[in-house]
Amino acid sequence: MNKTSQAASDDALQLQRKIQRNIDDIDNKNTSGQQPRAEGAIQAGAVRQPEPPFPRQHLQKPGIESELDPAPRFMAEQYKGSGKLQDMVAIVTGADSGIGRAVAVLFAREGADVAVLYLNEHDDAKETQRCVEKEGRRCLRIAGDVRDSGFCNNAVRQTIDTFGKLDILVNNAAFQEHAESLEDITDAHFDMTIRTNLYGYFHMARAALSHLKSGSAIINTGSETGLFGHEMLLDYAATKGAIHAFTKSLASNLAPRGIRVNAVAPGPVWTPLNPADQPPEKIVQFGGSTDMKRPAQPEEVSPAYVFLASPVCSAYITGIVLPVMGGVTGSIG
Repeated sequence: MNKTSQAASDDALQLQRKIQRNIDDIDNKNTSGQQPRAEGAIQAGAVRQPEPPFPRQHLQKPGIESELDPAPRFMAEQYKGSGKLQDMVAIVTGADSGIGRAVAVLFAREGADVAVLYLNEHDDAKETQRCVEKEGRRCLRIAGDVRDSGFCNNAVRQTIDTFGKLDILVNNAAFQEHAESLEDITDAHFDMTIRTNLYGYFHMARAALSHLKSGSAIINTGSETGLFGHEMLLDYAATKGAIHAFTKSLASNLAPRGIRVNAVAPGPVWTPLNPADQPPEKIVQFGGSTDMKRPAQPEEVSPAYVFLASPVCSAYITGIVLPVMGGVTGSIG
């Protein structure tokens, strides 16, 4: 090494050590070795959202939204519609509450008529209908079990008979029940999860397909558990991973027909699903381990569905799994 190169190397070494000393000084002042973080949950939106701790509560399945404390926020008052889905028709499964209800409301605000599918939560579904109609659009309520292909076929037929067409399918209905061990998951438990979360999506997509056309969209609700797994949601995470793969595969299959297929993968969201699953003591800090230190409210997730449903927003997007997780890796609880 010549003298010039040696001098340059020495200068670089001294600069590296100077930088190191500077960071060492900062680390010594911060005994945790980490940058100080703001206390409390991160509030990056237009309104302040609820944050842990939440009241202890455990809801009986399937979970009634009106019994949840605090009430989930789904109206997205700050969201202004602009006709992105004007005069379209959408089916949203699991739309009596939670993400499904929030999606139905924003779809209506963007100009769509909505068929609301749900299991048997009639009062919650009536509230969804009231909110959709308040936006000036029509709403059809259909109760039944998406595990049954016959029900799915009939629901699509009712939608066509009522509205005359179908443009958007949102598969969102889900069953979730934790288990600490694989041995704790009975055949009935596993079958309920697989048939609701996976068969239901398949049945609805197959029933809807002949009525969809170029420019139509299918949006599936996945989950962060389908990306990262979860030690106490073995069956649920497996279905969500399958939904992600189904989304990507169906997107490729339907691309020549101009039908886009995408998924949204939420992190923890304040809906009846989790308080109807997890024990009361875990709900107290629900969502607290995300980067945002709180769960999402349904109104913070629903705009992603509008984006993926609208041809003016996402005409060149198909086969994606869009994470809405409150951080890079999210957290289910």
